[in-house]
Order: sequence, then C-alpha cells, then structure tokens
Amino acid sequence: MRKTRHRRARVYDSVRSAHLERAHALAPASVLHRRWRYDFDPALTTGLDLVRGGTLSMAVTIARSGLLAVEVNEPLLRHVLWRTAVAVTAARLAARVRRSEVLIVSYAIENRDNYAPEPTARLRRRVRTRVDWVLSRYTARQLDRIAYGTSASAELYASLLGTELATCSSTVVPALPAACTCAAAEERDADQVVFVGAFSARKGLAELVAAWPEVVRELPTARLSLVGQGAMEDLARELAERVPGVDVVVAPAREEIHRVLRRATVLVLLSQRTPTWREQVGLPIVEGMSHGCTVVTTEETGLADWLAGHGHEVVAAGASTADVAAAISGALRRRRSAVSVLAELPGVDGRLAADRWLFRPGPD
Repeated sequence: MRKTRHRRARVYDSVRSAHLERAHALAPASVLHRRWRYDFDPALTTGLDLVRGGTLSMAVTIARSGLLAVEVNEPLLRHVLWRTAVAVTAARLAARVRRSEVLIVSYAIENRDNYAPEPTARLRRRVRTRVDWVLSRYTARQLDRIAYGTSASAELYASLLGTELATCSSTVVPALPAACTCAAAEERDADQVVFVGAFSARKGLAELVAAWPEVVRELPTARLSLVGQGAMEDLARELAERVPGVDVVVAPAREEIHRVLRRATVLVLLSQRTPTWREQVGLPIVEGMSHGCTVVTTEETGLADWLAGHGHEVVAAGASTADVAAAISGALRRRRSAVSVLAELPGVDGRLAADRWLFRPGPD
C-alpha cells in the first residue's frame, strides 16, 4: 500500500495491453488496478507506475498519496461500482483532511441501460440492482467532469443520471483513433480479412464462422486470420481445418497483432448483445481503423452510426448468415485503400483528446 509516484491517478478494475499503450501517450498518472486482463503484456509496463491491489489497499493508497486528480470508472459500470464508490469517497475525504481540492473525472462509453426493469428477477437480484442504483447516483454526484466517447453514451447518461450530473461539466469526444504510427509499414493484402478479439459468442465468432464459407464461395481468393483466445478456440480451429486460407493465431504478442492489422484489408467484429452486456465501442474496431482496415460490424457498437456514414459495413445484430457474408464480400470487393480509411480519422486519438479535456487546468 505504497504511495503513488504521481499526483494524478487512474483507478481501474482491470488493465490490458491497449490500456498500457495508451498510458504511455496520456499525461503521466499512476494506474491503480485490481487485476490484469487476458492480453496483458508485461513488456509494456516499463516507465509506468502501476499499483495493483484490492479495494481496501486502493483506498489506502489514494488516502496517502496526496492526489490532485483522480479518474474513476464510469458510474454505469455496475460490476465495479463498489470499487468506484470507495475510490471517490477516499479521494474526497483525503482532500478534506488536507484542506485542499481534488478533481474527480470519468470517461464514459456505456450504451446499455443496466437498470432496465426486470419483472421476473428474484428478490436478491432486485436488491442488488437497488443498491447499485444508489451507488451509481452517488458516484455521478461526485464527478467534476465527464467525457463521453459516443453520443449514444451521452444520451443514456442524460436519461438515467441527468439530475445527478447537473453540476458536472461534460463533453462528447468520439472514441475514434488516430492513425497508428506503424499503419503504412507493410504492403496490404487486398484479400485478407482479420478477426481480433476474444473467441466468444458475444464477439460474434460463431456468426463469422458460419458466414465465411459463403464468402469464399463468392471470392475464392479471400483469406481469414482469427486472432485471439477464448472458450470458442475449437470452433476457430475447426474452420481452419475445414476451409483453406484460414489461420488461427492464439494469444499473440502485441507486435504480432499490429503486423496482422497492417496486412489486412477488412476487420470483422460481429458483436452480439447478451442479457447483461452490449458492445460499447469495440477495441478491435478502433485498432482496425487505426491501421487502415475497413470494418464490418453490427449495430451494437456505440460507433455504429459513425461507421455506417464513413464507408464501413454495419449489419443488424442477429443478421442472417447471407447478410453477414454479403457485408464481408462487399467490403472486400470495394478494395478501399488504407489511405482513405485513415483520412477519415482525427489527427488526435479520441481517448487522448478526451483525457486532455478531463484534466485541463483551471476551473470549468
């Protein structure tokens, strides 16, 4: 339970390699977290101040560190609400003891109403929902600034927590990437499609596996790389054994993921909503665009409207196999250049721009 090296901290539940890469670009801040995600790459921790620990140790670290600014998880992220509520409480109490001020901010991308009525829910679940709702409202009232990564998220927060956020400064900064510095480092393969992410039902792997044979029947030179890991790895390998031109890359290093994205023309992420989850943005979508890939996805992502309006393919959640195959084939046929994809992106990564706004000096 040591002090942080920086006077600014970011409090997360979990961190992954993409968070570490972004942390190097953001203003210096200590990262307080509970666990590492499956794609955590220790090599990316060099130069960062990472403080790992549970909720109690996190609170003690915040109290001891004399922090001037703290970023916490968004108020509608229910599974980490206790940790978030403890973090804002510790930060406020510590500042009061020091007789100073602390800036508390959050970055929000949730686009699913996690408090929608559940008439058939059991008593225990209804009680948990009520407690979480109190914590969400409490956390929202503690925020000084909130930046939304999608307009869908901003609309959701306005409808659910508009009163609690009435005195909180807010802005919408689309969660669009800037071009990756390695985006033009290799020659692109016009027939290459890539899936990057967890091998799971909610990431649409089954829908892609079902549609791919139809894509190949229409475009015999099309190739597919399935990059990731997860419970549905056997399904990915079965497709590779059955259909030529499909390869599976399990748990690759970050360098390999960048290399695959540089070579691909199309990235596919067919996110499917579950009773407890909806794709907020989709990291593979962001990373694919940053390398110049045309994206094929579903309307579940908070970036769906932007993607549909900027030359990418967006299908309905639960779209038929034929519709998914047509979207992938269409994206391949257009042979859209990486240059044209990258030209649509902002000069500054949306998350970095949001961070600059959240921690800008001076009063609101």
